[in-house]
Amino acid sequence: MSQQFDVVVIGAGPGGYIAAIRAAQLGFNVACIDEWKNAAGGPAPGGTCTNVGCIPSKALLQSSEHFEHANHHFAEHGITATGVKMDIAKMLARKDTVVKQNNDGILYLFKKNKVTFFHGRGSFVAAKEGAYEIKVAGKAEETISGKHVVVATGSSARVLPGTPFDEDNILSNDGALRMGAVPKKLGLIGSGVIGLEMGSVWRRLGAEVTVLEGLPTFLGAVDQQIAKEAHKAFVKQGLKIELGVKVGEIKSVKKGVTVAYTNAKGEAVSLDVDKLIISIGRVANTTGLAADAVGLQLDERGAIVVDADCKTNLPNVWAVGDVVRGPMLAHKAEEEGVAVAERIAGQHGHVNFNTIPWVIYTNPEIAWVGQTEEQLKSAGRAYKSGTFPFMANGRARALGDTTGMVKMLADASTDEILGVHIVGPMASELIAECVVAMEFRASSEDIARICHAHPSLSEATKEAALAVDKRTLNF
Repeated sequence: MSQQFDVVVIGAGPGGYIAAIRAAQLGFNVACIDEWKNAAGGPAPGGTCTNVGCIPSKALLQSSEHFEHANHHFAEHGITATGVKMDIAKMLARKDTVVKQNNDGILYLFKKNKVTFFHGRGSFVAAKEGAYEIKVAGKAEETISGKHVVVATGSSARVLPGTPFDEDNILSNDGALRMGAVPKKLGLIGSGVIGLEMGSVWRRLGAEVTVLEGLPTFLGAVDQQIAKEAHKAFVKQGLKIELGVKVGEIKSVKKGVTVAYTNAKGEAVSLDVDKLIISIGRVANTTGLAADAVGLQLDERGAIVVDADCKTNLPNVWAVGDVVRGPMLAHKAEEEGVAVAERIAGQHGHVNFNTIPWVIYTNPEIAWVGQTEEQLKSAGRAYKSGTFPFMANGRARALGDTTGMVKMLADASTDEILGVHIVGPMASELIAECVVAMEFRASSEDIARICHAHPSLSEATKEAALAVDKRTLNF
């Protein structure tokens, strides 16, 4: 007889492992299935985020930023550093250590919360007697059953038609994180989050980086005043960014990759690079789930169809994270995971899509929450805007990092904060205050009246709030 559980979670990425832990906290008997393997073949829970996404990319960004500071900015502080070199193998080894620490941390949390972990691929077998049979294909094959099933199988890198990843010359995010040497010339197709972060890493280490973007605008989802400021900073750093291109034939040869494309002027161009990273978005990962075995509904893109509460078309089957609608963000998946576990327990789990923060961990960092100025204009919403530059912030000057600004948008009549957009130092941390403010439906005046520590980067947020009422104190 197969093992029976109250809740079976398929996938141990941010949405899956958090859903499993929260369900266990609520008193359910929980199993979590995940097939990700480490180099030794052992379990590596954490999904794309931990293994080939958020965590390892931040490790490489940090290492490359230290290298850039040593080579180009230490002198400003009176520090002489000569002959600074980067040991790529050691940098990658440190990245792998950080990843393993996170993998092991999740396994510890499963043990602590009494979640039964199965290492293998989970797939549906059948619906039977008020439960679902789930096959686990690991070292040995076994079948378990669950009254509730939470699907959290994440996403995979989107393949450019006709150009499959070989992870040697033509790379996804996975290969981009494992390059054993700095390429002399690096090409990037797509100027999204992954592309810009990986381009930043290898540019700092000495690569000549060219970014090819099909859209006519840079970072189209970002408030365009912020995007233009970021574009200016990236170009100044040495990133070559071409917008409005049409990519044609891509040839992988022994020496590298040749990309034929048409630029915004309609001219035919050929780009020769040592490595090419393709970063054109991600697709829901439902391959091998055997959704058809139980009649689980998928949409035309292969994503699982869910309602506002993450319920699928099947009773007691739920889905969260990248495998469903909404932004493909680890923290969005976590919030959905918690909410679903609480809904299974009869509670009222809640996720507010309007206050989910977005971050791009480049230098300068870019972070935002809420609506952009373009969205407000399109909706015909009357608003007020206030900006404050980091060049007028004392802490930013002391850091030696004054690029960028904070921009706040508020309703013209009620003063409720509608969006906050930041490009500059530690934007990823500064945005949290704005998320809290918007969740409590604060006004710009509320932020303007709150005492912020001096000197701190957060004062720029206060000053942007003051700027909404045209009364900044330090600019």
